[in-house]
Amino acid sequence: HRKMRSSVAFKLLSLVGLLLMSTQTTDAKNSEDIRCKCTCPPYRDIDGQIYKQNVSLKDCNCLHVVEPMPVDGKDVEAYCLRCECKYEERSSGTIKVTIIIYLSILGLLFLYMVYLTLLEPMLKRRLFGHSQLQNDDDVGDQQPFANAHNVLSHSASRPNMLNKVEHAQQRWRRQVQEQRKSVFDRHVVLS
Repeated sequence: HRKMRSSVAFKLLSLVGLLLMSTQTTDAKNSEDIRCKCTCPPYRDIDGQIYKQNVSLKDCNCLHVVEPMPVDGKDVEAYCLRCECKYEERSSGTIKVTIIIYLSILGLLFLYMVYLTLLEPMLKRRLFGHSQLQNDDDVGDQQPFANAHNVLSHSASRPNMLNKVEHAQQRWRRQVQEQRKSVFDRHVVLS
């Protein structure tokens, strides 16, 4: 399992590294990564507008960005003085890498959920045998997880950390079962 996990982690890191290298550009920026945004408020009978153009920093002004110009002649200067233009830069490479990492984490969580819901019960059946699970099912109707301690104590071949997690999980399940009894049978809420 460790080799498989390290292999998956290595492949994921390699993919992220390749994407980082492929999205980096030289000195020139992508036209989608730079833009000038001019916000012009209402002027006389003209509604307020937002104009966007892919221009350089030196051309980020009303005269280069606002197209078509809604006013004529002398009003152009008065209209442009009211407009506020901002130069904006973004890194599409960083955005792509962030999205890929986010989707990778979601994918890993999904695979873990599939493992917990589908594969873990099959593996437990194989490890502990059908007779032990059958006994658990018979007792489970009255007291769920009653034989869990016995099953876990017989699995000495499992790693110590996994046993600790299983014990904590079983303790939590017993506490939940006790709370259910208190609430539904005795109608008492535990604090």
